[in-house]
Amino acid sequence: MGAKEPAITRPACAAIVAVALLCLSRLVSVEPAQAQSAGSDGISNFLGNIFSGQKSAPAPQAAQGTEGGPPAPPPWSGEDGASGHPLMTASAIRQAAANFPNCVAAMWPDAARRNVTQQNFERFTAGLTPDLRIMDLMDSQPEFTKAIWDYLDILVNENRLAKGREILARYKPQFDAMEKAYGVDRHAIASIWGIESNYSTQMGDRSVLNSTATLACVGRRQAYFKDEFLTALEILNRGDLRPEQMRGSWAGAFGPTQFMPTSFKRYAVDADGDGRRDVVDNVADLIASTANNLRKDGWQSGQSWGYEVMLPQGFNFMLADKAKAMTIAQWQGQGLTRADGRPFPNPAEKAYLLAPAGARGPGFLMLQNFRVIMKYNPAEAYALAIGHFADRLRGDPPLVQPWPRQERVLSRAERLELQQLLAQRGLYKAAPDGQFGGQTREALRGFQASIGVPADGFASYEVLERLRGR
Repeated sequence: MGAKEPAITRPACAAIVAVALLCLSRLVSVEPAQAQSAGSDGISNFLGNIFSGQKSAPAPQAAQGTEGGPPAPPPWSGEDGASGHPLMTASAIRQAAANFPNCVAAMWPDAARRNVTQQNFERFTAGLTPDLRIMDLMDSQPEFTKAIWDYLDILVNENRLAKGREILARYKPQFDAMEKAYGVDRHAIASIWGIESNYSTQMGDRSVLNSTATLACVGRRQAYFKDEFLTALEILNRGDLRPEQMRGSWAGAFGPTQFMPTSFKRYAVDADGDGRRDVVDNVADLIASTANNLRKDGWQSGQSWGYEVMLPQGFNFMLADKAKAMTIAQWQGQGLTRADGRPFPNPAEKAYLLAPAGARGPGFLMLQNFRVIMKYNPAEAYALAIGHFADRLRGDPPLVQPWPRQERVLSRAERLELQQLLAQRGLYKAAPDGQFGGQTREALRGFQASIGVPADGFASYEVLERLRGR
C-alpha cells in the first residue's frame, strides 16, 4: 500500500468491474500525488463503472465464454494507454508481452534471495501468461463520475448493514479477541470487510500471481509490481495460502479485506496458532490481520474517526484543509458544532475540516483514526464511508445534514475545461488532466474568492459557468 505515483489504491469489492479510484470525481478522489497504494480497483472496480461510464473509445465486445458459462472478459483494446507513458503505448505493450516468459524467468535469482525454492518457483510460474486487459484497466479515463452522496448511498445501505450486524454477532469471539489484542474498534473492521468485499461475496477472480507478473513485466509500474509478484511467491512458498486462494483484483489485492501481497507480508498474523496466516478463509486471521494493519498505522483505541459538524454562516472555507488541523476547542471558537447537538467528548483533540460538498453540504472534523483509514485507501470518500458505516453498525443514525443532490457532477470534458479556464487566469499551475484534488481546489477557491462567493473549492456547474463568463 505505499507508492506515491498516480493512485492505484487499496482495492475493494474487487474486480466486479475495474476503473481506477483516481477516476472518481473531485468529490470522491485525490490528486495523483496524494495516492499511496498499489491496486487501483476493488472499491474502485465496484464503483468505477457505476460512477464513471465508459472510456471515450468504444470497448471491444466481450469474447464468448465456454458453452453454458459466463462470457469471457473483454480482450485488451490494443490502444495506447491514456496516461501517455512511453511504456503504455500499444507497441511497447506488445513488445513487453512478447518478452513475458523471459521477464518472468529472469526474476528467479530475486526469488531465490527471498528463499523461494527453485521447485516452487517453477511450479508457481508455470503457465503464467500476460493479461493485457489489465493495461486498459490501469489507464482508464472515464468520461463521467458521480458524487460522494451517490458513493455513500451505494456503500452504506440497509442490506449491507444487516449483513454487517450478522457478521458481528456470528464472529463475536473473534472480534472480542481482536479488540483485546489490538485495541481496534470491531465496527471499523466489520466496516472494512463489508465495504471492501461485501462480506466476502465480491473479492475478484483474477490470479494474483498472473496479474502481478503481468504488471511486473508490462506497463508503467514494473518495479513496484515486481515486488508484489515476488512477495506473492514468498507467501505461496511459505504455505500460508494456496494459489487458488490468491485470486482477486487486477492489481493483485485479495481476500475479504483486500490485502496486496506486500501488505500481507507486513501485517498478516496467525491469530489461531494453526501455523498459517490465512486472511482469505480463516476469520480469526482475517480480523486480526486487518486490525494489526490499522494498529501499526497509528489507530488510537477508544477514539472516533471524526464528527459531522454544522458550519456557521460566513464560514472561512480556506480553513477546510487537512494541513490546517486545530483542536476541537479552536474549531468551536470558529462556530462549529456537532450536527447531532451532542457535545464533543474531548475538546483537546486535533482535527482537520473536510467539506466534501462545499458550503451546500455537511462538514466533518477528521481525527487521527480517519487519517489511519486513509492509509488503508487514500481517498477521502472511502475513509468517510468506512467511518460512517462503522458508526451505523454501532447503532448511530444516518448523517443529519442533507447533501446538495441537485448538483450535477461535471463530465471529464467539463473538468478539463474548468482547469484550463483556471489556468488561463493564472490560478491553476499544473497540466489540466480532469482529475480534481488539492491543486484544483486551491485554484477554485482563489476564483470563488475573487467573485465574492464562498471559497469552498467545490467544482459546481455554476462555478464553471462563471468561469465561462456567463
